Amino acid sequence: MITTDQPTIFNGAVKVAISSRDDGNMKFGLGADAQTLENRKNFLEEVGIDITQTSLVGITYATDNFAKYRIATAGDKSVGMLKADMEEYVDALVVQDSKHALFLPLADCAGVVLYDPETRVLMVSHIGRHSAEQEGAKKSVAYLKEHFGAHPKDLLVWISPSVGSATYPLHAFNDKSLQQVIIEQLEEAGVPFARIEASSVDTANDPHYFSHSEYLKGNETQAGRFAIVAEMTVQGEPAA
Repeated sequence: MITTDQPTIFNGAVKVAISSRDDGNMKFGLGADAQTLENRKNFLEEVGIDITQTSLVGITYATDNFAKYRIATAGDKSVGMLKADMEEYVDALVVQDSKHALFLPLADCAGVVLYDPETRVLMVSHIGRHSAEQEGAKKSVAYLKEHFGAHPKDLLVWISPSVGSATYPLHAFNDKSLQQVIIEQLEEAGVPFARIEASSVDTANDPHYFSHSEYLKGNETQAGRFAIVAEMTVQGEPAA
């Protein structure tokens, strides 16, 4: 587990944890699924989150819509976490249950955690190049506004480690980094810059994280994904 670079913006209202390469691959289909499951269980147990109370934010690139969001219910708990049993792929899940965690495997794309302290709603949104080009950060905010009455000025947002512009410039955005584009979209959606926190880690350069771009270049021998997990704490209870 990565103990540095933990988000501070949520002031204990949301527990967020980041796995490391040492925790092993966190995505089914990249190596033995039995080992991946063990990796997930060990990581979540270490951070005090129950895997059976956790939902996978399962994405797909076999689509032309990279801004699909859904409210996760109790029936979604453990779906995608114990076996590869996803029936519906989305780019973000949203919960209001403080005992319902959201888990997102990553390897260069950004995981964006959005929390509204007023309505007590939590969203974990996957944003890569495809979703950025479809204004995924803005649409994530709009979804919370439409479905929960969230005010963008009240949101607190954290952006996970992701690939930087030196390795993966976004040509559609004048070669800016993914994080830069996400922050700009969040601000355009009405989220104040002071309420946005972005990890300083570039996954292409940090050996603690898996990087898909470095794997494709042959600079890494192992394909894998690290993961972020987010869970609202019970009101008044500090995050562990």
